[in-house]
Amino acid sequence: MVKKPLVVAVSAACLNLSLIAAANAAGFIEDSKATLSLRNFYENLDNRNGTANPSTNREWGQGFLLNYQSGFTQGTVGFGVDAIGMLGLRLDGGGRAGKTDGSNQPGTMFPRETDGSSVDEFSTVGATAKMKISQTELRYGTLMPKLPVITFNDGRILPQTFLGGQVTSKEIKDVTLTAGQIEHVKGRASSNYEEMSIAGSNSGSTARDSNQFRFAGADYKVTKDLTLQYYFGQLEDFYSQHFLGLTHSVKLGEGTFKTDLRYFDSNGDGANKNADTQGALYASSGYYGRTATGAVTRGEVDNRLYSALFTYSIKGHTFGAGYQGSNGNSDFPFLNQGDGASAYIITDLQINKFARSGEDTWQARYSYDFGQLGMKGLTAGIIYQYGDNIRTRNGDYMEWERDLTLSYVVPEGQLKGLGFTWRNASLRSDLPAASTQGVPGQRDQDENRFIVSYTLPLL
Repeated sequence: MVKKPLVVAVSAACLNLSLIAAANAAGFIEDSKATLSLRNFYENLDNRNGTANPSTNREWGQGFLLNYQSGFTQGTVGFGVDAIGMLGLRLDGGGRAGKTDGSNQPGTMFPRETDGSSVDEFSTVGATAKMKISQTELRYGTLMPKLPVITFNDGRILPQTFLGGQVTSKEIKDVTLTAGQIEHVKGRASSNYEEMSIAGSNSGSTARDSNQFRFAGADYKVTKDLTLQYYFGQLEDFYSQHFLGLTHSVKLGEGTFKTDLRYFDSNGDGANKNADTQGALYASSGYYGRTATGAVTRGEVDNRLYSALFTYSIKGHTFGAGYQGSNGNSDFPFLNQGDGASAYIITDLQINKFARSGEDTWQARYSYDFGQLGMKGLTAGIIYQYGDNIRTRNGDYMEWERDLTLSYVVPEGQLKGLGFTWRNASLRSDLPAASTQGVPGQRDQDENRFIVSYTLPLL
């Protein structure tokens, strides 16, 4: 685990760079931006079955995120620095979140004390040194990538961040090239950096991880309405992954029809390729029916995941329908330390991801912008998805999730940008509440989230 001194050292080095740059180039200061983002977050998660039935998580917190981005020094090679400071405060005064008292489960919004309770506050700082030559930019330090093979999670009061290097080039017309290496990750409810892992290897006394995730890819804008993508990602000793993507939009009548196609091909790498039939330490979660009893539930990464999402938008209405298939002996692999992670898949919803081995998922969605009725800033949406054919030793299982979202952002005036969001989700499954031999566990859940957010420009 990387402790705070490393982050502080990087921050100090970047600060020295910023002072030198400020003394030699006006562009460094003139193009600087700084914002303070505030997020007040309340979560109520009700587990409808399983241990301590029913049991709940209730957490309330306030997040502060100070984000500074410099410009670049002038000249053939430009230098700059970005810095970020984050603070999370626990506001739940009832002592419910983070307690294991038989009716409440440990929370997910804050780090834990040694006794399992949630801390009152936590904080972290980070910095990113950057260099630009022509249309190519190199960054090293704190990163929040949003790419098909690696994407940060922003589902609580503070975002997940990564530590590593990334280069982005737009030297070729209509083509964006991206490559880099990530070495550590800081969870959304943590102050420390740690190495990376996947589901199946990221918990317990035998947890295994890696400090090398390499990625590279290209986005080709064929026309203003058509984009093609290819990306490759590799977490050393766990998996390698190829991604192909296509997005297209076209005018259809008075509206716009959009197509989003994605395909992932994932296979084992290094130690994971040697996972035996009983599940090695670097194994992936998933179903492995390689023994007479079919009891094995972990092994080598082996997954092909493909999806198609079609949406049509007209006069404030957006209708959508999609399908995703997950084929192979393992679940879909992605960077996951077990403390909140995101995957670039159309089925990554509020509670669940629907990417288990063998799972077929159908999705329907609808949203409406009430600005069409004169209520500017008010939007609402619903998503329903149903997945079945989840592979287990006892046959196939199913699950479904329904998400509702209601959001209002003040459109003008002194409070312009102040946002209010309510998110409600329900997840149901015929999987057992707790995992058993050969069958993964999944508790039925109802969840409400209330979020108040505001970003204040400082520069």
